[in-house]
Amino acid sequence: MLASGMATSGPSPAPSVTINPRYTPALRGRRVLITGAARGIGAGLAELLSGHGARVALAGIEPDLLRVVADRSNAPWRESDVADPDQVDAAVADLVGELGGLDVVVANAGIAKQLPIIGGQSGVMERHLAVNTLGVFYTLRAAGPHIAHGRGYALATASLAAAVQLPLLGAYSASKAAVEAIGNTLRQELRPSGARVGVAYYSELDTDMTSRGFATRAGQRLTGGGTVSGVAPLSAALRALERGIARRSRRIAAPAWVHPVVQARALAQRVIELKPLPALEESLQIARTEQVDYTTTQPTHTSSESR
Repeated sequence: MLASGMATSGPSPAPSVTINPRYTPALRGRRVLITGAARGIGAGLAELLSGHGARVALAGIEPDLLRVVADRSNAPWRESDVADPDQVDAAVADLVGELGGLDVVVANAGIAKQLPIIGGQSGVMERHLAVNTLGVFYTLRAAGPHIAHGRGYALATASLAAAVQLPLLGAYSASKAAVEAIGNTLRQELRPSGARVGVAYYSELDTDMTSRGFATRAGQRLTGGGTVSGVAPLSAALRALERGIARRSRRIAAPAWVHPVVQARALAQRVIELKPLPALEESLQIARTEQVDYTTTQPTHTSSESR
């Protein structure tokens, strides 16, 4: 799966990360809000940035895991479903208040679930758009005024799937392409304030999202039991984020080969489409009836229910 941020034996926070002091001066004292911070990229990033001396605040929908990450990072946190704009507004207001302002927001929360375009499960596309797309929109809308200053930075978490699309990932890819558009638009709108906006692109990383996303029968059949491009360590993304946030970069990509693929997306898409997938038809048939969960368990009471 061309995915960002999941564990096959149950959700758990990211393991402790090794801090590279190279970029500490640029990150020290930064006030950073991270959504989707209970595990995966969000949890690892929270610990990494706090180790550099940043002051982090966390939001997510898994309170038990968030509490663990918050304790590691000495961070305030709020339970908040990014698909609910009222919850997002309240969480951002509370956490910005606790931090005494905001310099960086990382709109990281996201989900994934396979979806054949024809015959796929009802509601899957809508949920992806509610969490992955509207969740980023609500987060950046709420945090935007607080980072609209000369040191401010917003990072919208897209995916390589925003640039190159694969079978079974139509909902995920569509939601992440929209995230890319939101980030690119906000960059222009915030330019007069001096704030900068980046978009993050990841391929398969060693997270719960990748392991759960590829563990379906359809996914295993399509890829022959593996993944599309191979699983990169989570540390690859954290190193890229460390550099990118310190520099307020326009684009953050991990692993390193993702950057030129995003730039050459038209060619990359053609290569993907020409690649033989002998099990594609069978995989689609399996996916039309296979019952699988989202990579993050979703609340049952959100106002946006139809990532």
